[in-house]
Amino acid sequence: QVQLVESGGGLVQAGGSLRLSCAASVRNDIDYAMAWFRQGPGKEREFVAGISWSGHSTYYSDSVKGRFTISRGDAKNTVYLQMKSLKPEDTAVYYCAADPLASDYDWEDEYDYWGQGTQVTVSS
Repeated sequence: QVQLVESGGGLVQAGGSLRLSCAASVRNDIDYAMAWFRQGPGKEREFVAGISWSGHSTYYSDSVKGRFTISRGDAKNTVYLQMKSLKPEDTAVYYCAADPLASDYDWEDEYDYWGQGTQVTVSS
């Protein structure tokens, strides 16, 4: 059973930074593409950032490009989202997603495995 556990969310002032972590308990013989999505109050879930299984390719939504950085950790199938220059509109529940076959990184349906989410609140 694949489990994804996010951590690192919290309350931060506008302009501040947070780092989210996602640890995936997955089969060690399979590499997973991973991504972050978010769902703000009253909004649909949207793509934030994605990273290939090798870590060599990264993808970002226009709304976070230049402010957020996705990276893989030393531990297999661990991913981070470094968020800087946070804005109130970044307030959302952030979800980690993983799939061994994902290629369209910004499409929710590419991912079979999801975490429970971690709340990020940015105050103005």
